[in-house]
Amino acid sequence: MVWDFCRAVDDAVDEAEDAAIAAAEVLNWRAEVGRVFGPDAPLTPQGAHLKLFVSQFALSRQPFDDLVDGVEMDLHRSRYQTFDELAGYCRRVASAVGLICIEIFGCRDSRSRDYAINLGLALQVTNIIRDVGVDFANGRVYLPQEDLARFGVTEDAIRAGTVTEPMRRLLAHECQRARQFFNAAAQAMPPAEARRLVAAEIMGRIYFEILHRIEQRGYDVFTEVIRVPKIIRARIALTTWAMTQLSAIGFRRSARA
Repeated sequence: MVWDFCRAVDDAVDEAEDAAIAAAEVLNWRAEVGRVFGPDAPLTPQGAHLKLFVSQFALSRQPFDDLVDGVEMDLHRSRYQTFDELAGYCRRVASAVGLICIEIFGCRDSRSRDYAINLGLALQVTNIIRDVGVDFANGRVYLPQEDLARFGVTEDAIRAGTVTEPMRRLLAHECQRARQFFNAAAQAMPPAEARRLVAAEIMGRIYFEILHRIEQRGYDVFTEVIRVPKIIRARIALTTWAMTQLSAIGFRRSARA
């Protein structure tokens, strides 16, 4: 339900034939968010489906507006000077989805918000590292310009798609940044809500595996898009679910003690 809506908004830019059509689509989805949270009937199947759950789960409008804002940023920005600027984009396109999900999961602990924000940043930074070559082919460089300058990497080097020593150091730096956000999410995780957050934890651990594979391949993100095979994803999901159940049982026992 939420995923379908978010995917449709994202596709409005990524699959549009030109910038004018993409801009019109963003305006349409912004208006659709208003209809989802207002008295008027939504005009899309995704909006109509979502509206059914807004009151049921007491969903907040702000993350949906933030998501549309983030998608719109791709219409106007293809470079980011600093990581702080990039983080604002990541919060809108990724953390916002996490904030929507914790409301659906029924999370009440305020730490769940910190968990969702940091996990969203970790996932999006991992995406950016993995897709450096693909994004460049589409005219975008999400890696902060200040980081490129710091490590002596030019856009011509990205175009060449060769993992030189400066490129390796740059991508290692970005991987470490992603790890910091994964760690911050883990520290913010409220033990009492571990079961509610199991789906997010599975997603996080799959993306952490992507990050690990990038590092294991010497930061070669140009030869192919690094993915986690289905069988490995299934194993991660099963292991994470089992660990979450055991953790929840242990928490309840300690709470009663």
